[in-house]
Amino acid sequence: MALLGQTLRRGLFETRPTLPPTFLLPFRAGLTTISYSLETGNVPEPLIQSGHRISADLKEKIQSPPQFPKGTLPPAPSAAKPTHHAREDQVSRQLTPNIRQLLPLLHSQSAHYLTIHIHGRPYLVTQGDTVRLPFLMPDAKPGDILRLNRVTHIGSRDYTLKAPEAEKGTRDHGKRVFYLDERLFVCRAAVVGIESEPMRVMEKTKRRQRHVKHVKSILKYTVLRISEVEVKSLEEYEKEFAKN
Repeated sequence: MALLGQTLRRGLFETRPTLPPTFLLPFRAGLTTISYSLETGNVPEPLIQSGHRISADLKEKIQSPPQFPKGTLPPAPSAAKPTHHAREDQVSRQLTPNIRQLLPLLHSQSAHYLTIHIHGRPYLVTQGDTVRLPFLMPDAKPGDILRLNRVTHIGSRDYTLKAPEAEKGTRDHGKRVFYLDERLFVCRAAVVGIESEPMRVMEKTKRRQRHVKHVKSILKYTVLRISEVEVKSLEEYEKEFAKN
């Protein structure tokens, strides 16, 4: 009887149906790589027609524009926040006693120099100087006249008017740059031309590889000529200051 029971048990295990391999099974599930959000333009048509996933209230909320209470303006789009190391430019627009004292003395002497800043780079210039910028200034063509309004120093033979500086040892030192009021002076520059250096060929290789890649580059520069440098008198500056 024991032998008969083992035989019957072995026969039951052998007759159990076995499943085919997974790669032979029919593949009916449709895959997609498109991501959908709750906007009506992105919701697929079968999902809109079926009332199981999206309710009528949700459809109405999506289609209707957001409403704001009366007397309030819609929130303005959030601007990109500056990074932690971003430089902040500030222009001092105050008529200080220092300006009242030095501006007539600067105006009395004819030859003046300025420390202009172009894209954060300082340049000490006088009238008639030529400045070769170490980059290509966008949208600047030969013959254009540029008004330069970022100046930190206005000087003559004996006097110098200097913009305030951030205190050393504070978190603003090196990040915040102060400029003089542009109504104190007039500085114009003419775009003389665009220069380019000879072509550079750089070889780039990777370790344990025989392929050598040759990269060609030609750097272009913008050349400016300082055509006008003028320091306003105290009366002219007070008139401009009173207008604003």
